[in-house]
Amino acid sequence: MNRKTPVFAVLGHPNEGKSSVVSTLAEDDRVKISPTPGETRECREYPVVIDGATILRFIDTPGFQNPRRTLEWLDAYTGPDERMISEFIRTHRGGDDFSDECELLAPLADGAGIIFVVDGSRPFRQVDAIEMEILRKTGLPRMIVINTKDRETTDNIAVWKQEARKHFNTVRMFDAQRAGFAQRIGLLESIKHIDPEGQPALENTIAAFWADWHQRIGETAAIIEQLLQTVTGHKMETVCKDTAHIEAAREALTRSYQDRITKFEKQAHQEIKKRFKHNLFSYELPPQSILRHDLFDKKTWQVLGLSRRQMAIAGAGIGAGIGAQVDLALGGLTFGVFTAVGSAFGAGSAAAGMKKIAGARIKGLRLGGVKIEVGPVENDALLYVLTDRCLVYFYHVTHWTHSRRDAPDAGAFEKTDITPHLSGAWPAENRKISREFFQSLKKKDARGTGTASVSFRKMLVSVLTDISGSSDRPESLSGQGAPPLDSGGSPV
Repeated sequence: MNRKTPVFAVLGHPNEGKSSVVSTLAEDDRVKISPTPGETRECREYPVVIDGATILRFIDTPGFQNPRRTLEWLDAYTGPDERMISEFIRTHRGGDDFSDECELLAPLADGAGIIFVVDGSRPFRQVDAIEMEILRKTGLPRMIVINTKDRETTDNIAVWKQEARKHFNTVRMFDAQRAGFAQRIGLLESIKHIDPEGQPALENTIAAFWADWHQRIGETAAIIEQLLQTVTGHKMETVCKDTAHIEAAREALTRSYQDRITKFEKQAHQEIKKRFKHNLFSYELPPQSILRHDLFDKKTWQVLGLSRRQMAIAGAGIGAGIGAQVDLALGGLTFGVFTAVGSAFGAGSAAAGMKKIAGARIKGLRLGGVKIEVGPVENDALLYVLTDRCLVYFYHVTHWTHSRRDAPDAGAFEKTDITPHLSGAWPAENRKISREFFQSLKKKDARGTGTASVSFRKMLVSVLTDISGSSDRPESLSGQGAPPLDSGGSPV
């Protein structure tokens, strides 16, 4: 595979998860995924593009149609090894008996590397051994990916590994439905070691993946920072001529203010979503997610069961631990998403009164009537809730693979996955950085905001990196040496 842009053909038996692997690795939700076997009848190429340049190409292929007869033909072939695949295609192209084989072997004739996908939850069969032998005969760099479609069924994995070692350079376990960045990059790192000639190109590809991922994290931090700046400085006003309707006008303006802040938040979430290439498929958030509740929904307070005293403490800006304590008391009902003081106070503003957040003010006018103002933000609580909800949303989009087409179940996101990263659990230094940034925003101190902004964004990048599971590149995967191998030559 001596080419500038690495190319890998993803092969396997129908309905084994080939398209899911392609979709997850390429971060492309356009890949057609169907539970019906044989849906893919022709090769489809999915490039990975970073900064306008194609750094990697995956080719989704049909499944084998007549593997036994294909192997018989290859065994009987007596010509040059390097022309074997091309001759098979030339001999059978246009016929009906080997149409799928001609299609799926075409990328191999061009020198593509091989990623063979199998469903490790089912028993190993004789036809699997035949398909593996066909690919071994190509002499091309190849690895087998044991896709765990059913995570509960592991009885067959040992047999799959044993058989796979006979035919492949590398054996890798991979859950295409749940693989995060670390698992995807780990798979690419494994590919790097199956082909010495292609290793330099793959090194560049992997480095580009890392750089692009961390750039997206930096952009996410900037989106959150910009949201907080926009919300902090936002204010609205209205004039009420009839003093008998002041309260109704104040409530209407408060609702308008809430709607505008909610709009800002949704726009920020959509910007985060774009950064992680979720373009076509829209999934419903898990039913227990805080993001299913409106930012200012009183129902959140009802779920938490906070007292008015607790609301007041949160409103005073010193209730950082309240959400976490209540969440533990609820036995994980909210899977940790209510831990931050912000998420509690922001959602409870309808109960506690907007004055604690944005300072609703009523001023008399010389010509009669009153001017009612809401905003700007006076309390840090709303800023914490917005930050935490962005972190939760970021968690969703970075842990939901592009191959998922189902609705998440109640256990799709475990409580322990996100709780330690929300502001209620931040160390004192992170809280200090946040307070200084929030204070600089409210003071409209350009110099102070610039300094505090840099520290806040740097802190957010660290938090986001931890949430996404993409900490600094491990030494063992940095090109300094091969990954650890088991007796069959496959990464452990």
